Amino acid sequence: MRIIVIGAGEVGFNVARRLAGENKDVVVIDQKDSALKRVSEALDVQTFKGSGSSPEVLKQAGIKNADILLAVTDKDEINLLASFFASKVSTDLIKLARIRNDDYVSYSDLFKGGDLNIDTIINPDEEVVESILRLMSVPGAVEINEFVNGEVRLIGVKIPESSPLDGVSLMDIKSSLGDVDVVIGALVREDRLIIPGGEDYIYKGDIVYFTCVRKDQDALLKAAGILSQPIRKVLIVGGGNVGYLLAQALDNKKYHTRLLECDSDRCDFLSENLDRVIVLQGDGTDQDLLKEENIGEMDMVISVTGDEEMNILSCLLAKKLGARKTITRISNFAYMPLIQPLGIDHLVCPRLSAINSILHFVRRGKVLSAVSIKGEEAEALEAIAQEKSRIVGKPIMDLGLPKGSLILCFQRGDEVIIPTGMTVIEPQDRLLIISTRKNISKIEEALTTTLEYY
Repeated sequence: MRIIVIGAGEVGFNVARRLAGENKDVVVIDQKDSALKRVSEALDVQTFKGSGSSPEVLKQAGIKNADILLAVTDKDEINLLASFFASKVSTDLIKLARIRNDDYVSYSDLFKGGDLNIDTIINPDEEVVESILRLMSVPGAVEINEFVNGEVRLIGVKIPESSPLDGVSLMDIKSSLGDVDVVIGALVREDRLIIPGGEDYIYKGDIVYFTCVRKDQDALLKAAGILSQPIRKVLIVGGGNVGYLLAQALDNKKYHTRLLECDSDRCDFLSENLDRVIVLQGDGTDQDLLKEENIGEMDMVISVTGDEEMNILSCLLAKKLGARKTITRISNFAYMPLIQPLGIDHLVCPRLSAINSILHFVRRGKVLSAVSIKGEEAEALEAIAQEKSRIVGKPIMDLGLPKGSLILCFQRGDEVIIPTGMTVIEPQDRLLIISTRKNISKIEEALTTTLEYY
């Protein structure tokens, strides 16, 4: 598979790194020598200097023989032009474009046909807001991902000392959880990810990834001893694109929302366009202002400015002053391992959201969605079982899936099924599979071929 990545920024670099690690044929285009030097020194990919919006550059970079174009620069216009010219040069190419400007996003339906014919518009800001809303819906979770049109959730929670699951083996998990159908997809213990088997145990302090039908999540969390008060009082720090989109989503009677923004003109815009949200002008690191606004009574403080150091500091200060939960927006991947040790509850990353939006397009097999788990150590794939793939027609226990891989659940018709070892996958079943990163290629093989691979 040949993939052309336009833009060697954080998104382009990390997508290229991920794909190169899977032995994909990757070409990275950028106009900056420094960006291309970073790519060529760190990754085994081809680089090409030039503008991705130039049809001549695209031709020279091999667009005619490419399978996928990823236009992920930080300039929407370049991404749109690249998609336009790529459509003219290669009609069968899959095209994904990163678009953030609201003026363009509101016309995104026009981009999916005609001369542009973009397969997917990647809007990291919208993805980040969706991630925040999911976290707010389950305050006791550290991570939430949705599959099967939102019917199935993969929920990561930290097991408290008082949990009845402390010391329970996975073999006995069903008796501990009662009538709740659940599969444990992964454990994180002392920063080490484990795809567990029946002989593994759960201990306090573990982060456990439960797979369940959404309607069962409350019963699951209660049985696991994960109790948390609902989110009602919210402070958003930063009124840019993400802050505004989030405020719009929370602009209802369910939440008491305040939005803190430094720029006076932006405050005027926010006040005019939001109904119930209280807009305040000020700095998220102004301790006197935060005390004045009773920060200690807040259920959640969400810092989403464009300055990640500001986001970290404002969350740390809010936590110190008594806020119950905090979420910070981070773009620099190097900061991500530091967030929870600092005491911040959650992080959201627009660049990681963009990468997740891209992943399933580069997977072999009929993959519908893909998300990274614990950074990039594992991946959850949602895929359709094809008639001739080797996972069809055998009990799951006989499939010989590689170690570190699990079929978590599947949808057959309108029913979501939590499988056992004797369950047989049928054609057109909609599967949710988790796998360590090193075994993803083997899972792709299982989804696409009838060949033995173990």
